[in-house]
Amino acid sequence: MKQIDRFNLIDTIGRELQAQMTYSDIDIYLKGFGIDVSKPTSGANSKWVYSKELLADEPDDIIIRIANELEVEHSYSLVSDVAIAGSGYWSPNHFRLFLSHLATFKKQTHLLKQALSEFGISGFVAHESIDPTQEWQEEIEKALFSMDALAAIFMPGVNESKWIDQELGVAIGRDVLIIPVLKGLDPYGFIGKIQGLQTKNKSVAQVADDIYTTLVSNPKSKTKMIRNLVNLLVTERNIERAKQWQALLGNIGKIGSEHLQIIQTQVPENTIIMDNDALLKKINAMLEKHGHHKIQVSPFDNFDDDIPF
Repeated sequence: MKQIDRFNLIDTIGRELQAQMTYSDIDIYLKGFGIDVSKPTSGANSKWVYSKELLADEPDDIIIRIANELEVEHSYSLVSDVAIAGSGYWSPNHFRLFLSHLATFKKQTHLLKQALSEFGISGFVAHESIDPTQEWQEEIEKALFSMDALAAIFMPGVNESKWIDQELGVAIGRDVLIIPVLKGLDPYGFIGKIQGLQTKNKSVAQVADDIYTTLVSNPKSKTKMIRNLVNLLVTERNIERAKQWQALLGNIGKIGSEHLQIIQTQVPENTIIMDNDALLKKINAMLEKHGHHKIQVSPFDNFDDDIPF
């Protein structure tokens, strides 16, 4: 979504909310979409302005979902969650990162994809992520229009590739974060002003770490990245993986109230976590660090009903 179109859509949503709801109603309504209504606003005496400020940093998919529910007219569509799940190339609850690369760099890009999975990032590598029987161009288009961000590996020959330029064009048009990964070539054209990640003398794991750090700190991707890590944590059935997701979340400087609320309410339903005292202690320390109450363990959780009466 272009920035001006996004601005206009948020403006229209703000006017609808102003007309239909009180301030408290707006808070309750937007909380239902996982929006942090406690973040600072300008204090302007206008529900329209208040709504716009709360929506300003939200991802496009949330804006479109709200517009759809309020029956606001627009020309944008959401990629079907069912279609995405059935595609097989995005891992559930993971951040979706399209990896744009030259065919000659396929092996290294595959290794990067594997390294990124340790950070809760699902990478799309064309021709690897697509089944040979599928229409590859159609599947690439689906990935481009369902990705959360794009990382392009800039190396000699990229500026001669029509495919990479088109992939970058889609990312620019959708206004998603573009991360130039520099491998001997600087960004050019519309993204020439974007600072790239240097890869000289770095391992694949270090490059993956740099990409994750960018995603978890950039305003265009931070909320989505944190949301995915939270979802991975609360649904994880492997204790070592759960520890991994918690460690990543624990190192993030600021986590939104809505994400912490999900942890508070859903972790108690995950017996794998609740049965691990060390992990639960770390989760509670994280909650307290951000001003939230700890998760309490029920005294009956370890009740043995075989004790003689």
